[in-house]
Amino acid sequence: MHPREYERHVRCEASARRLLLSYVWKGGKRFCPRCRGGKVYELSDDRLRCAACRYTFHDFSGRFLNVGGLSPRDWLRLVRLFELELTVSRMADQLGLAYNTVYRAVTVIRFSILANALDASQLLFGEVGRELGYDNGRMVMSRSGEPGGHVPVFGIIEKPGWTFLDLVPDMRVEHVVHFNMNFSLKVTRLGKIVYTDRFQHYDALMFCGGDDAWRYADILDRTPYLDTLPDGFWNFARTRLRRFSGVSARRFPLYLKELEFRYNHRNESILPILLTFLCSLVPKYE
Repeated sequence: MHPREYERHVRCEASARRLLLSYVWKGGKRFCPRCRGGKVYELSDDRLRCAACRYTFHDFSGRFLNVGGLSPRDWLRLVRLFELELTVSRMADQLGLAYNTVYRAVTVIRFSILANALDASQLLFGEVGRELGYDNGRMVMSRSGEPGGHVPVFGIIEKPGWTFLDLVPDMRVEHVVHFNMNFSLKVTRLGKIVYTDRFQHYDALMFCGGDDAWRYADILDRTPYLDTLPDGFWNFARTRLRRFSGVSARRFPLYLKELEFRYNHRNESILPILLTFLCSLVPKYE
């Protein structure tokens, strides 16, 4: 989206709403968010009703941007600041909104990014999703730091100009410790984030272990493969991870998939992509 187009739409609520509706109803065709029926009609109060299942809804029902209570103009302004990588505190100051309101909205954006990842179903509808607070379309915004279940381990796969952060099936933190102690797998950390040398077809294994990560301080090695690369995803990601204020172990997968998304789209404007994600339906397990 060209900056001039953004400025034109962000000037007033009506224009901002029209822009968001163009993302909600691609091609102008409305449908029911519950049964996907294409025959809907308008009610006198601007709501819509499905002729098939009789579900009554409005234009933003069931979509990510319906969470958080922001106006269309505030969503546009916030997404722009998110694209520029401002902190939640700075966003709240510039928008004149409460910190918690902005935090909720930013968390919704991160969930929308995760929901559009290649491995979205695996993450949202499994143990990781439950730990993140994703309950079949409902997003819990609690900021509790430590996961109640196991800590997920991700594998980094990097190709020229592209990366994928893969949830490693059945991998546990204790397995990483085992490989380090018994097979000399190099391990180091960045704050609470622990990462390894190459493992099988991954360039590294990575997890955020919270306070438990400090238990492995005596087995750390400072020269894994990622630290030898001058460029690439990890060089891109670690400078940004340092700017996040206290990444929690529980929310770490959200930050990791955000960084994957930003890296893979680093040479283009992500504003229209984010608007597409926000205007999409919140996925539910069928």
